[in-house]
Amino acid sequence: MSVGTAVALVLALVSTTLINLAYLREHDAAAELPVLSMRRPVHSAGLLLRERSWLIGFAMESVGFLLYAAALALAELALVQSIAAGGIGVLAFASARLARRRLRRRELIGVLISIFGLVALGIPLAGGSSTGGQGTTAPILLWLGVTAGVSMLVVLPGRKLVGVAVAYGVAGGLLFSIGDISTKLATEGGVRLGFIIPLILGYTGGTALLQIGYQAGGALTVAGIATLLTNALPIAAGTIILDEAVPSGALGGLRVIAFVAVITGSVLLARPDKPSESRIQRGAANPASS
Repeated sequence: MSVGTAVALVLALVSTTLINLAYLREHDAAAELPVLSMRRPVHSAGLLLRERSWLIGFAMESVGFLLYAAALALAELALVQSIAAGGIGVLAFASARLARRRLRRRELIGVLISIFGLVALGIPLAGGSSTGGQGTTAPILLWLGVTAGVSMLVVLPGRKLVGVAVAYGVAGGLLFSIGDISTKLATEGGVRLGFIIPLILGYTGGTALLQIGYQAGGALTVAGIATLLTNALPIAAGTIILDEAVPSGALGGLRVIAFVAVITGSVLLARPDKPSESRIQRGAANPASS
């Protein structure tokens, strides 16, 4: 394992811890605010920006992002994203502690599987590459465009099928994945600095959707689902559109198992719980909020 890769792993671990703790703070702050609405973006943004607790959470998330970007400059996207996926364990433990309850059996199993995935992931790294491939522009743009389109479908008709909390968690995670992939591309410099535009749009849209989702469901449901997609899609993109190689032989098999374990753990942790009745009633009384 190169020094750069080792530093990237440390940065990714610190980043995902900060970001998932920030999600909890943002959730608690947003849940106490008047109903937020994508149809009133300026008003909703003002409500959030006047809430000190939410601002602290957003500052934590921003620092986490800067560390994440630094990690991407040193290592391949799939590797950094797999480490970041383990942050959902932080989210699960912290949310249970704040709620003064024990982790449910499903949540505990999810945490353990995620940890196993992270440990298994570290074994193949000794012979791994640092930055991976770069891919070509056309498939990358197609991937980002399709992801954005799916997020819109989830928010509009999809919320009636799965509920506001799940729909906005899924859509937010899809947009965050656009931001994550674009961050990796922008760190390559040159003409790819143009990917700063989808980076900003992805993170801004994803953040907005999560705040609305927080008012309809728990942090582990909304942020958990978002984290699942935020990590799963860039991991897939690293191999499919960025041409990042998977180690061959037994090491390659172990790395694939590690990816599957991390994502499986995330699925278990992100399985939705019932949102609070008060939030459902508020959303029903204010259709513009969704």
